[in-house]
Amino acid sequence: MRASLIQIDVNEGESVESRRQRVTALVREQTDADLVVLPELWTTGAFAYEEFATEAEPLEGPTYEAMAKAASDAGVWLHAGSIPERDPEGPLYNTALVFSPSGELAAAYRKIHRFGFDKGEAVLMGAGRELVTVRLPETTLGVATCYDLRFPELFRGLVDAGAETLVLSAGWPERRRAHWTLLAQARAVENQAFVLACGTAGTHAGVPQAGHSIVVDPWGEVLAEAGAGEEILTVDLDPAKVAATREQFPALKDRLLGLDPPRHR
Repeated sequence: MRASLIQIDVNEGESVESRRQRVTALVREQTDADLVVLPELWTTGAFAYEEFATEAEPLEGPTYEAMAKAASDAGVWLHAGSIPERDPEGPLYNTALVFSPSGELAAAYRKIHRFGFDKGEAVLMGAGRELVTVRLPETTLGVATCYDLRFPELFRGLVDAGAETLVLSAGWPERRRAHWTLLAQARAVENQAFVLACGTAGTHAGVPQAGHSIVVDPWGEVLAEAGAGEEILTVDLDPAKVAATREQFPALKDRLLGLDPPRHR
């Protein structure tokens, strides 16, 4: 399975519509890939909080339409990153979209863990409640977004639901890039799964982005890593390696759940 991660430079001088057109063209060019992955909130920038409300779209808005058409034109599975979704009956959501090679919506995932510590995204957007997996011919994807990476129980839930490839879109800041790499490898090792983590380049609302999108195999080996700027990271994966790893080193079978709480002495 060939995966292409498109690490987009979210330039503050580029309009949302111009960026949408540019990214659509980039996706359309990935005809040799089976799966294409985009970053989190690439239309606005993950830290451009003041733009969330003004640039929010309905689920089937302009980004949805552009990405559905691009997936169909390229004939690829497309994790289209996430958009600020405006729910007519509720709050805004940070919503990731996954399209099939025919351009049909295969899944929508509303980000569960919102970043900001009582400000920013944490107060401007609602929290999702549902884990999301997507069955591809070669593998089953588990979908997560940015800050989710810090919460291993979410990924355990995805693995329990059948995920073999964990796909994460992000707008991760440069000042915490060491955590990005460390956590991506940790999620791969502990879940014996591929991790495909696609971030942004550039600067969002004055916050420099980490870039360094990364692909990690089930043993924790980094198969490919981007640099700091805009880049398309393409890597060939062997989906059978997940089952082989879990058979060779069956740590997941040794999980003990439902333990008694600690005694207070």
